[in-house]
Amino acid sequence: MSGRHNASVRLTANFEKNLDAIELFLAQADQSAAFVKLLDLLATRVVANLEKYPGIGRPFLEHRAGSVEGEFALSALRPRLGGAALREYLTGDYLILYAEQDKVVHLLSIKHHRQLSFDLETHWR
Repeated sequence: MSGRHNASVRLTANFEKNLDAIELFLAQADQSAAFVKLLDLLATRVVANLEKYPGIGRPFLEHRAGSVEGEFALSALRPRLGGAALREYLTGDYLILYAEQDKVVHLLSIKHHRQLSFDLETHWR
């Protein structure tokens, strides 16, 4: 992280869809207040950090693929990124995937770290 870059931050449709899923997930866990806190965290900390330091997140493509299928998926993804850097930002209970290029940050995905673990039966049918 070096210097101030003043990037603009944009939400993708998938990111918004993920927010809807998190809201439902937290409501089902009787934690609706946590969603309000998430929105506040995004508005006051995450966006501000990414505007100032768009390279703050860990480079996603540095992950080692754990399978042949994973390596194939990463290989197919690399050329589609063009010159964008794909990064992950961990904050609180949330993992955010974003692309950064030319002073623009596109928020691609957000997940609560326990979204899958609460309802494995439904997810693994």
